[in-house]
Amino acid sequence: MPTFLRAPSGAQIALIKAVVFLICLLPALNLALGWYEDALGANPIETITRASGEWTLRFLLITLAVTPLRRYTGLHWLLRLRRMLGLFAFAYGAAHLTTYLWLDQFFDWQAIANDILERPFITVGFAAFVLLIPLAATSNSFAIRKLGGRRWQSLHRSSYAIAILGVVHFWWLVKADLLEPLVYALILAVLLGLRAWWRELERRRQLSVPPPAKHLERPVIRIVPK
Repeated sequence: MPTFLRAPSGAQIALIKAVVFLICLLPALNLALGWYEDALGANPIETITRASGEWTLRFLLITLAVTPLRRYTGLHWLLRLRRMLGLFAFAYGAAHLTTYLWLDQFFDWQAIANDILERPFITVGFAAFVLLIPLAATSNSFAIRKLGGRRWQSLHRSSYAIAILGVVHFWWLVKADLLEPLVYALILAVLLGLRAWWRELERRRQLSVPPPAKHLERPVIRIVPK
């Protein structure tokens, strides 16, 4: 493996981040260009809503895939991309919700409330976005310091539930061809299954370590200088 991939310098990490940032922007730029050129099909609002929702789910899964990739490739710098990828998941989720509120419902809050209460897939999708908000708000070094590492990690484990809700939301939305939501569900099952397996391995490792025998514990002898 080339050195710049195994242990990139600070400048190379910055370059990788810039390239990944531009790649993450491509779906939004593609939609904007399609809107400008009137090339989003017969129902452009539906096209934007569906595309932004799918990219939200894809970025959620990509973010969850960072840890397994780092673990199995040894490329620890991949963790430095995770925050940006998670924020892109939030950004596409915000675009998905805004498209629904603005272009689909025209901010008719009564109709929106009825939708959330009466249509399960909208209820689930709305819940997933609400859960994403605190994760996006705490994706910075200041929040990590204020919350503490353990509380911050506990909060960000809700990303697993958000991804599940995202898959369920998409599954209920699709009425005919279930292949795509099935693929997302399988990817998510693998990612969550790996985490469950690692947790089990860690539990077994800890159980395999014998506790220190009491007769081996020696009293501490203080040496007092005279």
